[in-house]
Amino acid sequence: MRIMAVDYGDSRTGLAICDMSETLASPYSVIHEKNTDMLIKKIAAEAVENEIAEIIVGNPVNMNGTRGASSEKCVKFADKLTKSVRVPVLMWDERSTTVLANTLLNEADKRGKKRKSIVDAAAAAVILEGYLSYRKNKVR
Repeated sequence: MRIMAVDYGDSRTGLAICDMSETLASPYSVIHEKNTDMLIKKIAAEAVENEIAEIIVGNPVNMNGTRGASSEKCVKFADKLTKSVRVPVLMWDERSTTVLANTLLNEADKRGKKRKSIVDAAAAAVILEGYLSYRKNKVR
């Protein structure tokens, strides 16, 4: 099944999608939208177009495991998204995903404007990779 990950942000939101075998998580796109309702409509449309069966929303939990303001925003966003799509929407711990995405982009020598335009999608791919790994290990 195809799964989409969402790295929600106030002005840029990254999307990643996996292949049908749930093996490869790939950055898909970055949506530049500040209006939450419009953002949700765009994500819902992408989910339908790409035949997504499940959506994972990154949850920026604090390093000590507590939920801060950013986490609360993401939970509210996921709740709204749930009402607009016909597939399950799950929260996934995204601690350090943007840091890892930046490290991967450094290794790929992506800098400047190129980096800014893809870092959110790369972070979504890192979120999705973590979730896919969990699913694979959970099944075993």
